Amino acid sequence: MASDPTPVLSCSGLRKRFGDLVAVDDVGFEIAAGETYGLLGPNGAGKTTSIAMLCGLLERDGGEVLLLGEPFTPRSVTAKQSIGYVPQDLAIYPDLTARENLVFFGRLYGLTGAELARRTDEVLAIIELADRAGDKAGEFSGGMKRRLNIGIGLLHGPKLLVLDEPTVGVDPQSRNAILESVEHLGTEGMAVLYTTHYMEEAERLCDRVGIIDHGRIVAEGTRAELVRLVGEHDRVRLTATGDLHAAAEALVALEPVRQADVADGGLELIVEGAAGALARILGVAASADATVTSVDVDQPDLEAVFLHLTGRALRD
Repeated sequence: MASDPTPVLSCSGLRKRFGDLVAVDDVGFEIAAGETYGLLGPNGAGKTTSIAMLCGLLERDGGEVLLLGEPFTPRSVTAKQSIGYVPQDLAIYPDLTARENLVFFGRLYGLTGAELARRTDEVLAIIELADRAGDKAGEFSGGMKRRLNIGIGLLHGPKLLVLDEPTVGVDPQSRNAILESVEHLGTEGMAVLYTTHYMEEAERLCDRVGIIDHGRIVAEGTRAELVRLVGEHDRVRLTATGDLHAAAEALVALEPVRQADVADGGLELIVEGAAGALARILGVAASADATVTSVDVDQPDLEAVFLHLTGRALRD
């Protein structure tokens, strides 16, 4: 049986102004079931304002939002049950234990009895807090509080989970635990909207990324599509000895190699699709009497794409 092609979330032409400030200007994208979509941009780019409108927390000045194919507004009370929203600011009770927090919010979602107990146990396992379920949330580290915050958004099994900068201010170990939890959600068929200003998070988690700057999405696509958009290629450094000039001449004749130069006891190459060309590159270098001792591949990333599109670094 074919899967439902209707996106879980679809929006177009979103606009929001605060006085003279245009916070969101013509934002649009869609997210399918099982897809993790990233909004990548610096602080102040319009990410939080966009998701506030998408979650029905803020009236929009213009545009359309469809949730599961139906029009969605701040007054769509029943439809909001399909959304799990995890805000940037923690929304937990520090004097309650992890389990008590989940039970409390679960009841607000309408869960009771055996179903509430089952979902609480499942979520504690997903966020890796089962062994701390009886401890007060106020005693948790910043990362554990963040994971509990995510767990609250998961309790009612939403069709769409919205995560607004969920790793801000957490330690590396907790950050990795959060990212692993989000990776798990995508494989479970949930649609996930993930906002971040960390390029490496978007590259690790997101099937597609919308790069947002000054309230506008300036580019959208998979990582590979975005990199191709700006014409970036892989840079390959071969540490080598032997006849390097002959090797450079032979290598530049290879179809994927765009440039080959001798530099600092090795070869510097610009290559299209280095991962699939390395075997041929090493073979040609060996045939040209160059002995390669190490290989370093520098692939273009979303930071480079953002810099190219906006003229500034992602964290400026």
